[in-house]
Amino acid sequence: MAFRQDSDEIISPLVRMPELSRSARRSSTGEQLIELRTAVRGASSVYLPVVGRAEGHIFHEFYTAQTRICPLKIHDLTNSVLPFQHSITLTTPDESTHQISFDLDEMDGDEFTSQGIILKSFTSPANFTEDLTLSAVLLNVDDPGVTASARLFPEFLNSFLSHLSSPIFDLIESYEYICNEQVKLLQKIVNRATPGQQKFSKIASVLWFLQQEMVTWRLIGSLYRDRVESGNEEGVMYDISTPNATEKTIVEMLFQRDSLIRQSQIVVDWLESIAKDEAGNFAENIEYYAKSVYWENTLHVLKQQRSGISGFSRQLVTELDPDAPIRQKMPLADLDREDDARFMKYLFALIRAGMTDKAQRLCERCGQAWRAATLEGWKLYHDPNLNGGSTLESIEGNPYRSVWKACCWRMAEDEQFNRYERAIYAALSGNQKQLLSVCDTWEDCVWAYCRVMVDTLVEQEIRSLSPMSEFEELPKEYIEANWTLEAIFEEMQATDKKQVLEENKAHYHIIQKYIILGDIDGLMDEFQDWLTKCKLLLPPHLLRFMTHLVLFLWNLGIPTKEDVCMGILKSYIEFLIGMKYIDLIAFYVRHLPQQLGIAQYSAFLETVTETEQRKRCLDLAREAGLDVAAVTKSVVENIRKRDAKDFTHHDLSPSLDTATTKEDQMKINVIEWLMFDPSQRAEALIQSNAIMRKFLASKKYEAAKEVFSKIPQDSIAEVYANWDNYGMESMPPAEDENAVREHLCIRAYLEAHEKFNEWFKVMQSAPPEPALTENASFTETVAYEHKQKKFKIDYKRWSDNLEELTNDVKENIYNVLLFVNGGWLVDIRENGEEDVERKHQLNLLRQLCLPAMCFLLHTVLHSTKQYQQCLKLADVISSEQHKIYQVFAKEEMAKFLRLLRESSLMLLDQNLGPLGYELQS
Repeated sequence: MAFRQDSDEIISPLVRMPELSRSARRSSTGEQLIELRTAVRGASSVYLPVVGRAEGHIFHEFYTAQTRICPLKIHDLTNSVLPFQHSITLTTPDESTHQISFDLDEMDGDEFTSQGIILKSFTSPANFTEDLTLSAVLLNVDDPGVTASARLFPEFLNSFLSHLSSPIFDLIESYEYICNEQVKLLQKIVNRATPGQQKFSKIASVLWFLQQEMVTWRLIGSLYRDRVESGNEEGVMYDISTPNATEKTIVEMLFQRDSLIRQSQIVVDWLESIAKDEAGNFAENIEYYAKSVYWENTLHVLKQQRSGISGFSRQLVTELDPDAPIRQKMPLADLDREDDARFMKYLFALIRAGMTDKAQRLCERCGQAWRAATLEGWKLYHDPNLNGGSTLESIEGNPYRSVWKACCWRMAEDEQFNRYERAIYAALSGNQKQLLSVCDTWEDCVWAYCRVMVDTLVEQEIRSLSPMSEFEELPKEYIEANWTLEAIFEEMQATDKKQVLEENKAHYHIIQKYIILGDIDGLMDEFQDWLTKCKLLLPPHLLRFMTHLVLFLWNLGIPTKEDVCMGILKSYIEFLIGMKYIDLIAFYVRHLPQQLGIAQYSAFLETVTETEQRKRCLDLAREAGLDVAAVTKSVVENIRKRDAKDFTHHDLSPSLDTATTKEDQMKINVIEWLMFDPSQRAEALIQSNAIMRKFLASKKYEAAKEVFSKIPQDSIAEVYANWDNYGMESMPPAEDENAVREHLCIRAYLEAHEKFNEWFKVMQSAPPEPALTENASFTETVAYEHKQKKFKIDYKRWSDNLEELTNDVKENIYNVLLFVNGGWLVDIRENGEEDVERKHQLNLLRQLCLPAMCFLLHTVLHSTKQYQQCLKLADVISSEQHKIYQVFAKEEMAKFLRLLRESSLMLLDQNLGPLGYELQS
């Protein structure tokens, strides 16, 4: 049963959701759209785009759904998803569309010809040029549909942020509007693309997907608005035994108290709104009859026969009343039969789109006022005068509705009628079998089932509560049917229609099913199945939808499966990271648990290398409320820990540095993450120390120097200032204080190593002494004398420089060997949190570096003939104050003693004692 009203009628008993009408008729300012005035409650008009996916056999199909649970061609949607990079303003210009006028009362006579309704085209030249330019530019890219729709990712986030203080259902309407605008743009591209090309199929796939998303948001907004409102009204008692209750009153009370029937009607309205959106898809101009003449071709033949004109061999009906073909069992003229078939198909399309009043007016204009009357009988009877009152009010509705309904049922069962004519009356009478016979798509079948269910429940309620004692008999299986939404979808799964079985598997139809059922756990299970089985194949726009659906459910406080929701968010974040949507990532990360969010955002930051982008990412993280300090620490630790190799032992020769690799350079650059916030300088010291420890152990001195150069010179002062700011004048954190000391130790080591390298280069660059050949000529002798003088000057300069560098090297190496307060790389405080790995590295680094420093110092002293100083080095090593001897391996100590022996022998050659003292005579 249909429950409709015209704009001038008394309000129908149905309680409808007004947002369906709002969302269906919403359109951007200035757009020329096709206008169809609708009988759906609260809607005076509805706007229909020209191009949209058609409803099976009712409309001409441009394309069909191509995505399934694991679609074979899903790469069309995933391979080229790139941020929109072309200099194109993506604001949809005013559309140039075909307008089908159905306001038949306002049509001029010349617009309604004897051959049918004229389709008038209204095109703005300026808009047409603008559309061509936009579409042509987009068609030049490899995947126009994906490129054009890339803007949806930031637009959805912007919409969410702009509606933080608005009602949640305004946000859902905004989502639908964004999708609708994108669909319009893609429709223009489709109109410009060449059918059959791969580009065309890709655009069509994206277009279909976004259309499904648009209508799914519409469904979500409608159903959950009712569910929220009905939840707020729990406990309200409704009187179901009102005296003198009329059919209208009974149904009004039914819709007030029964959420099942109310929400089922919302589903019907939703499916009809989809049909309205796609009603512009008729591929042919519908031709009917003259303005008031019915079966004009048959009439013409009958007139010719009466005039005695022969030549008509076929026997036709002899009367032209509506029942004549059935009563006489004679045919109409062929042209009239074709017109009738086309007319019934179109009339059913209007009923399917919920536009019963338009169907009636069209019938009247085509000379079938009687048929318009048959579409009127569904209206519920209501006599407001039964309860008394001083003023006599008009009666509304059909007092013989049950008789009318029984007649409709019998017409639907009569095989003599056209299949679409039977379907029309099946829809009005709740005859499910006959209605399903013309439904070949998922949307059509769900509409048929839900419409029949609502019709059945309403009829059962009226017959159980109405004071009327007599009702026309209807089939028992209809009256006693016990429909539920679950049963409907079980029937959908068991259908013998192949197209419906295929469409049952479509992502959005699965989502729509669970939204209609209100089964969020079931929906979460489906999401989990998609993420597990074909995560990489999920279309990006579906991931975006799933993410924003989860956020919507959280906002409503609806329980969800947290692990599934986290998986959805992670998958969407990974997609955004892969496609470098830098400005979007932080917002979605904030909805993850803290530790998971830190891990996800730090993984993203590892891919960001430019300084300005790094600053931007941290600003976004701060705005999103993320723990920036924890994130940056995690980034640095993730990169520096990638190399799991342990320290390697030095060979004891002063060899060249090991080359810096690409991985090493990443570790060097990552320390920049801790430089943006002065409050993180202590952490910067801790992390840079850890990186430099690895480099020093691998003899990558240049890499270690690069890390050291990343640390600002005022870092230690900043650390001390931060201690003061936090009231830590007396006892700063042990970790921070030890980090400062370690930083100074490494600086001393690097300075010593740098000085040694400088000394070594100078040592190897002594000026060569000139030589005089035998039997040299006078000229050669004079030249030799000049060279000798220059050599002495150069040698003196070199010697002085070498002596100065030698003293510097000695001082710097002794700064390492005799580092104050306990020794080099020895923590000054032991009461901090124990870090076993760090402690092990410090001990190993002492074992690697301190003996090496001793060997380098001995090389310097021995090469500069400071043999006695070489022997004094042994005193430093053996000192119990510094206990350097403890870090020497047995082989290293043996080698060092051999070097001391050589120095001692050199002293003996100088007639000194083995320790460098003068011998006593």
